[in-house]
Amino acid sequence: MSDNPIRVLLVDDEPLVRSGLAMLIETEPDIVVVGEADDGAQALALAAKEPPDIVVMDVRTPVMDGVAATRALREAHACAVLVLTTFHDDAAVHEALRAGAAGFLLKNNAPHMLVEAIRALVNGHGWLAPAVTRRLLDDFAARPNPSLPAPEQVRQLTGREQEVLTLIAHGLNNAEIGTHLFISEATVKTHIGRILTKLDLHDRAQAVVAAYKSGLVSPTHQPPVGTTQKRGAHHADKAP
Repeated sequence: MSDNPIRVLLVDDEPLVRSGLAMLIETEPDIVVVGEADDGAQALALAAKEPPDIVVMDVRTPVMDGVAATRALREAHACAVLVLTTFHDDAAVHEALRAGAAGFLLKNNAPHMLVEAIRALVNGHGWLAPAVTRRLLDDFAARPNPSLPAPEQVRQLTGREQEVLTLIAHGLNNAEIGTHLFISEATVKTHIGRILTKLDLHDRAQAVVAAYKSGLVSPTHQPPVGTTQKRGAHHADKAP
């Protein structure tokens, strides 16, 4: 096992689900499960004793649901929260995003995606499963969220900033954006910081939603020539 393994806390009210997740995670040499909780309240108590790097959170839990627990964990700890959801949890997914969740994964996704998502989050990236992304963006577009920037605000970004935002929405990370635009990764980070500041966004997950909501990017658009999707998921840096 790694000298500094990724510490994961599992939160799900179904013991068999937790056991399955734990068995999958602990086959990885660089990841360790430091706790398992039945609900959000228990997760908070365990996080205070054994601080995790990542919390894998079922969006539906008793006592304190995943949304409330995500908000509390983000306020009390520096851990990132990966929300597990189903196609029927759209409203809860939206609330979890606003509460600070860094990623969303469907319970029927391939097992390897859980490990990839955990590693992405610990490196400061966001993770959106494709099906979650489509439904999330479609719903946000149909029911605009006043906390997101208006389309005219996005259009006020500079041309280069709009290019960067478009590439973020297509799932490219900083290095890939830099390669595509022939600029340094440091310059990419500067552009992203300005985008988040101008649009009053917290992270790149919100930037993805804003790009689609504004019409800058559409679910029918193909990635720009010379770019590729990240392993079937929107894998966007959480921080500049």
